[in-house]
This record gives sequence, structure tokens and C-alpha cells, in this order.
Amino acid sequence: MATFSEEEERFYRWGPYGLLALSIPLALIIRTEVMSPWEERAVVPLFLTALAFQILHTAGRVTGPAYYWTRTVLAAALSYLNPFFCVYAVAGYFDAHRFLSRRWSVAGMLITAVTMAGAQSGGLPPAGLLQWLALGGLFLLNASLLLVFAGIARREDEQARIRQDTIAELERTNARLEQALQENAGLQAQLLVQAREAGVNDERRRLAAEIHDTIAQGLAGIITQLQAAEDSEHVRRATALARESLREARRSVHDLAPTHLEHDSLPEALKKIVRDGTQLTVTGTVEPLHEEIEAALLRIAQEALANAARHAAAGRVGVTLSYMDDEVTLDVRDDGRGFTRPSRGFGLTAMRERAARVAGTLEIESEPGRGTAVSARVPLIRHG
Repeated sequence: MATFSEEEERFYRWGPYGLLALSIPLALIIRTEVMSPWEERAVVPLFLTALAFQILHTAGRVTGPAYYWTRTVLAAALSYLNPFFCVYAVAGYFDAHRFLSRRWSVAGMLITAVTMAGAQSGGLPPAGLLQWLALGGLFLLNASLLLVFAGIARREDEQARIRQDTIAELERTNARLEQALQENAGLQAQLLVQAREAGVNDERRRLAAEIHDTIAQGLAGIITQLQAAEDSEHVRRATALARESLREARRSVHDLAPTHLEHDSLPEALKKIVRDGTQLTVTGTVEPLHEEIEAALLRIAQEALANAARHAAAGRVGVTLSYMDDEVTLDVRDDGRGFTRPSRGFGLTAMRERAARVAGTLEIESEPGRGTAVSARVPLIRHG
């Protein structure tokens, strides 16, 4: 169903054609009474000119004031030859405000009013006093109609302006709302990362202290007691095993935070953990990321590479790190044996949990004999 504006536009586009067509049978009815032979001959080219001019306007070849004034002159000339062609001239009341400025639109409608009054009073010029009086009265009537049409035009212009202002304000409001939503989403992601970072750091400190105060201290005590015991092969083995366990415990305390990121950027840290033959690709503009974001991506890469080395029997492994406008992606792909269902092991679960801690996601795609693809997507939250 067409809207009011579409119907209005259709009227302004095709209405003059209808008025011109309607004037033909009306003019033919009285042509013998009001038209001389030369007027009958003259009306044909004028009519064809008016029709051709309308076609040019519809095609966009003639627009604006040139269209309005030329049509008004043609309508006045046709009305002079046959009063019923004033039906075509009435179009000048409706669209003056569309093609002319406010001052000139009043002038255009006044000329249309003179044409209408002349046709209605029996033609121009008036033949006598009575016809002059009729012309004056009809002109006043048409001028009153002019005021009505001018008021309608002003209201249409005002409504159009209000619609345009409303649409523009809605567009500005939508733009501000979209910007606010984007800012809120970024802030929410950053607050989530910071909150999780605080919890992770607290948990790391707790685990480090617990390992140091229990396992490491206990192993140190065992070593001291073994060293004081009798010298035997079993004691020496137990002492060596305890020392190895102590080193592992201390390494666990130290490795609770990724040491590769202490002095290197994330791409440089990835270069140090990839095996020989693994292709590392970095796309986009490298930016310093929030420590928790970089740590999560590095750990995910380590676990994915370890899985490819231990389980996939892959010949080729590719690592791609991509920096985009609002997110960072890490893709690790291998051509190994693949699997149908992911295992319930700690490694895959840990990767998903690491991505979730920083408001990210992790997807794993694999098929038997077709390799495995691990893809992590996290928000791009800059350092500091």
C-alpha cells in the first residue's frame, strides 16, 4: 500500500497529464461556438507542444522554474484559444511551491488566477462591461483559492521540514546510542577482564604460597633428614628424587605467570615457543595488550602446540595471530590425525576456561584424518 508521500509524488508527476487529457473532450464540445478556424488550427501545435513538454519534464530534462513558467504560458495560451483548457492551467495552483520560491510561487498562482478567471468569464480580453465585472469577481474568487492553496503549501513545507528535522534528530540519537552501546560493551569487557584478573592473581598468589609453605617446605625437610641418615643407595635415590621434586615445585611457583611475556611482546613470545617447522603469521597492527589478554593467548597457544606435538602426529602446524579493530584472534591449525569427539582432558578444558576468563571464546574443529583447528577470539583491550 502506497504511503501519503508516495501518492502525493504520483499526483505531482502524472496529474498534469490527466488535466491536459480531460481538457480535450471539454474543449471539443464548445469549439464551434468559441473558436475560429485559425484558432482551431493553432490549438493543435500548442497542445502537442504542451504534451511534449510534459514528457520532457517526466524524463527529467526540464525541471524547476523553467518547467513551471513554460507550462503556465502554454496553459494560458491554450485557455485563450478555448476556455476549457483552463482545466490544464489549474495545475499551477498545486505545485507552485514545489518549483518556485515563496515570493515567486505567489506570482505564479496569481497568473494562474488571471487565466482561470478569464476562461471562466468567457475568454480574454473581455468584450464588454458585464464581462469585465465577471472577470473581476472571478479573479477575486480565484485569488481566494490562491490564498487557500498558499496556506496548504506552507503547511506542507512546514510538515516536511518538521519530518526532516525529526528524521535527522532520530539519526543523531541512533548514532549516539550506537556509540554508547559500543563504549559500554568495551567497558564491560574491560571490567570483566580486570575483575577476573584480580581473582586469578589472588588465586595464583594463594597457590604459590601454599606450594611454597607446604610441598616445597616439606620436601626441603625430607632432604635434610635424608642427608643426616645413613649413607646408602636407597637414601641417595630418595634424596635425588626429593631434590628433583623440590625443583619442580619451585618451577611451578615460578611458572604460575608466563615468563615469556616479562620482556617480550606477544608475537615475540610466540616465536620462542613454536617448534621448528611451525609457521607463525601475524596480521594487523600489533598493539600492546592487557597483560591478562596476552597471558591467556600465550597459554592457549602453548597448550594447542603441545597437543599437536603429543597427540596429532602432525607434519605441519600453523599459528596465526590477527589484530583487528576490536578483537584479537589466535588460530592454531595442524594436519594431524584429528578426532571425532574432543577428549575430556584438562588441556582443552583449560583452553576454554582461559578464553572465558578474558571474555573470549574458543572453538575447536577437527575431523579424523583432516587435522585440527583451534581458534580463540578475545576482545582487544590495550595495555594500561
